[in-house]
Amino acid sequence: MKGLYFQQSSTNEEVTFVFQEKENVSVTEDNFVRVQVKACALSHINTKLLAEMKMEKEFFPVGREVAGIVLDVGKKVSFFQPDDEVVGILPLDSEDPGLCEVIRVQEHYLVHKPEKVPWTEAAGVIRDGVRAYTALYYLSQLSSGKSVLIMDGASAFGTIAIQLAHHRGAKVISTAHSLEDKQHLERLRPSLARVIDVSSGKVHVAERCLEETGGLGVDIVIDAGVRLYSKDDEPAVKQQLPHKHDIITLLSVGGHWITTEENLQLDPPDSHCLFLKGATVAFLNDEVWNLPKFPWKLFRKVKKEKSKLFNFNFLSQTSVGCTHISV
Repeated sequence: MKGLYFQQSSTNEEVTFVFQEKENVSVTEDNFVRVQVKACALSHINTKLLAEMKMEKEFFPVGREVAGIVLDVGKKVSFFQPDDEVVGILPLDSEDPGLCEVIRVQEHYLVHKPEKVPWTEAAGVIRDGVRAYTALYYLSQLSSGKSVLIMDGASAFGTIAIQLAHHRGAKVISTAHSLEDKQHLERLRPSLARVIDVSSGKVHVAERCLEETGGLGVDIVIDAGVRLYSKDDEPAVKQQLPHKHDIITLLSVGGHWITTEENLQLDPPDSHCLFLKGATVAFLNDEVWNLPKFPWKLFRKVKKEKSKLFNFNFLSQTSVGCTHISV
């Protein structure tokens, strides 16, 4: 049995992928299950985070979002039994790659897969689904009637976040980075309150949002990165992103800003403006659920509630921008 691994050179410049032989061993740990992998999603390997967490190794397993069938379980496993269909995200310290015929994983990282969801879609959507659920339901306490701005709504994460926000009864605004993205967002049902085309680089997102909300501002903002400096001082990849001042300006009183910008810098005037509005800033870390000593009951609850949403027809299971691979 072979598994795919990622190997990075000592200079961090060259990256190679290699197959390694693995033993098809049985479950020996009490809380582990053995899963036959049916599908695995290919996702970015965050080498920077691995270095910060002191988890660097010569060969790192590839593929962490998996869907498959339980083959056997440990003595203390209580959530699963053989032949159960499951989906989950392997932990950062997993020794088994998702791109392997059979893997071993602790039961807390898995949930039951809804019957209606195909293998590839379950594996491809689970990560962005958990991220969107975390941003909307845990970091911002979304409720019916609130206004939500989701940046880059045509992305895999953005598309799922839009649908989850609509499901809760929110008024959704989104940005599009191209004509194709705009057309994709305009085809979504229920319809968005407004799609802001930022591809030209001349549109002021804050003005459009304040116009749409009657000057009250947006209750929840989920960014896809922000500019910290002027456009002249930022790389080309950030040219279409809003400036941090724009986000603060368009926030409502008591608003929530959920940011993916890990190096966000807030100057005293920025903090003072947020203070006057009673607004909050929260960081959306993709790997927060996999950090040591995290409450497993909460992790399982998020995954379980997210997987239940697949049983509703409202949730499109097409994850734009994701790559799926069947094993």
